[in-house]
This record gives sequence, structure tokens and C-alpha cells, in this order.
Amino acid sequence: MPFTKKQFVGALLCLASPFAWSNDPTKPAEDRIRVQISAQQQTVLSAEINAKLTRIAVREGDAFRSGQVLAAFDCTIQRAQLGKAEASSEAARQTLQVNRRLVELGSASTLELTQATAKLKEAEAEAAAMRATLSKCTITAPYDGRVAKVHVDAHQFIAQGKPLLDIVDARQLEVKLLIPSRWLAWVNKGTRFTVRVEELNRDVPASVVRIGARIDPVNQTVPVIAEVNGRIDNLLPGMSGWAQFSPPGR
Repeated sequence: MPFTKKQFVGALLCLASPFAWSNDPTKPAEDRIRVQISAQQQTVLSAEINAKLTRIAVREGDAFRSGQVLAAFDCTIQRAQLGKAEASSEAARQTLQVNRRLVELGSASTLELTQATAKLKEAEAEAAAMRATLSKCTITAPYDGRVAKVHVDAHQFIAQGKPLLDIVDARQLEVKLLIPSRWLAWVNKGTRFTVRVEELNRDVPASVVRIGARIDPVNQTVPVIAEVNGRIDNLLPGMSGWAQFSPPGR
């Protein structure tokens, strides 16, 4: 007997779903959910100045420690500009001291003293700005991690904002998945389950740490974030698999 249009659409939805539905409002027919492994911390490090890149200290796949220099720029011009700004600051400081003495002697006006004070503040601000620019001449690691991708090569001229490195903290991994909203009757923070990681062909223990704040009204699903329990060798961000839950009464 041929499918009706309603039956055909229903069959397609069942095939597309990452989990199977049940007539029981609290227990699914299948307890397996498709999951993705991701890093809790990951970012793209970009250039903060326009300069020539002199060194890339890491390669793709390398591990690094927090504070380690990952890349360095040629900042010869910026250092010269800082020296000029510091010299101007020192000259303005000397001028202010002279004007203070002249005011005490009645040989200078308070206006001249005010102007000298403002000139010193301006010179000090310029020197501080140049020191801030020089601090961007090296890119340091914000945390322990590994290099996921290198976007540039040494000796290139890099424009401000250009991506340099993709980095991840592969030590702290989390599991992302969508569960049917009716599972909230028994899934909560601390619920334990296992993840069958396809790339490793092994089971990894995990537990729920956060549950989404909103249910998708179309799919009737809610996002769940779990953490991997313990350190698992060779487990990397981007791996995927199936989460296996054990509902109450099973």
C-alpha cells in the first residue's frame, strides 16, 4: 500500500533525527545520541600591529605552555618611536621643573606652568602608547594548549587583524549534544553517560555540566554540554561519536 504524504514526511523526519523517539514520554526507544567533542578553550590569535613577521616559534600540532612566545614581529621602527617619545617626555619634565622655579621667583606666569604640565602629560601619554604598541610585537600563549593551524610564514609582512594561529586547549574537552526535551524528566546536571568515540573505537565516560536555557520549539530538543571524566589519551577536539544513556528503570 503506498505511503500517504503525511506518512512519507514522518518517515523522513525519523531518518534525519540523531535519535529515535518513543511513545513513552520519559524513555526513548533508543538511548544513543550523536555527539561532538570540542575544546572548552580555543581561539584564533591575530596580528595586532602592521609589521614584518620575523619568527613563528611553533608548527601545526605543537604543544605550548602559557606565556610561551609563539610569534614575533620586527619592531625596529616602533622601538625608535618609543625612544623619541621618552626623550620628549624627559624634556617636558625638565621644562616643567624650570617653570615651577620661575613661578616661585615671580619670573613666569601660572599659565606657563599649566602649559608645561599639560605638555608633560601629553609626552608621557605618547610614550605609554608606544610601550603598549611594543607589547604587541610578540604573541604569547594565553594558556597551555596545542597549535591547530598556522596561517602565515616567517618574513611575511602582516597586516593588523590577520589571523596567525588557531590554538586549542586539548586538555579540557567537552561533549556537545542535543537531547529530546522530554528527557529532562531524568537528565540533569551530574547525569553520567558514556560516549563511544568513533575515531578511537572506545568508550569515554562523561557527565552533564550544563543544560541549555531554551527548548527548540520545532524539534523539541535542548542542548546539553558535558565534560569528559578523566584524561583520555589521543582524544582530540573534532572527534565525534554516540552518547549512550541509561534512563531510570533500565
